[in-house]
Amino acid sequence: MKRTVFAAFGALFATESVGGNLVEPMMEPEVVEASTGSSGGGLLIPILLLILVAAAASSGGGGAGEL
Repeated sequence: MKRTVFAAFGALFATESVGGNLVEPMMEPEVVEASTGSSGGGLLIPILLLILVAAAASSGGGGAGEL
């Protein structure tokens, strides 16, 4: 009976003492997305549209009665 108890304790503690080697954890590389647009990219189209409207308004817009 004593041998069985000692064998059980020996097997229990022997498995803990052979836990393996210390290995550095594998870390996944961090993905960083860079922005591809410029800071004033959203203002280009409205400014061009405003210039076109101002040019059309200043041209006079000759009607059908004028030749």
